[in-house]
Amino acid sequence: MALKPEPTAPFHSVQYALRVLETVARHTGGVTDVQIARETGLPAVHLAPMLLMLRREGYVLQVSDGAYAIGDSLVLLGSGIDKQQALQHKLQDTLDRLRDSVGAAVYISRYVDGEVKITQFADSPRTPKVHEWVDFRSAAHASAVGKCLLTQLDQNGRRDHLSRHKIARLTSKTIVNERILFSKLDSQPATVPVLDLQEYAVGTVCAAVPITAGASVGCLALSMPVEHAHRLRAAADTLNRKAAPLLLSLAL
Repeated sequence: MALKPEPTAPFHSVQYALRVLETVARHTGGVTDVQIARETGLPAVHLAPMLLMLRREGYVLQVSDGAYAIGDSLVLLGSGIDKQQALQHKLQDTLDRLRDSVGAAVYISRYVDGEVKITQFADSPRTPKVHEWVDFRSAAHASAVGKCLLTQLDQNGRRDHLSRHKIARLTSKTIVNERILFSKLDSQPATVPVLDLQEYAVGTVCAAVPITAGASVGCLALSMPVEHAHRLRAAADTLNRKAAPLLLSLAL
């Protein structure tokens, strides 16, 4: 199941989105899209869809004269001691909507202190999360989450992880040869979701995309039953497109 890379991955645009937000924040009385384009240097063809995304996610709002002002999401993320709680609520709301959009359980994962960690997820009775029959920390070589995180590490980082969590055959499709695994990780295009086609668990397919913020290594992932595998391509593409709001929240 090959996924074609997009010209630019969503997370590549986050730096521009931050510049747009900085511009909007400087103009407390509102600022037009023409002025935003002038100050950020972002072409109108790219600015328009970005402003649409920022409005949809609540980071900016459009006032009566068509100018843009800061939105509730941006206010909450800068709310002092409540910032972390506001961020968690914002991320959970985004994950819940993404779960409903792709029709699959979705997850945020980080690589923390040398370990794979699921930090937040959204599931439902109709979109149950994957059964963790083997600890995710020990299954990075097989799961979409783990492979996506490993692609963001250098060779020494990968070898260090696998020295502590030995490669094991979890299903008949699990890659158990380190050389082959590393070759696949190295050839993984940055703009294409990493897939797990029953490598971690029989009956489950998954996809993951990186959402690296600063020095932090992370990813956004989804899982669904294998009988829904025909939807994986479209769901993975949607996951890729929807990564920007999550990365934007993490960056803020």
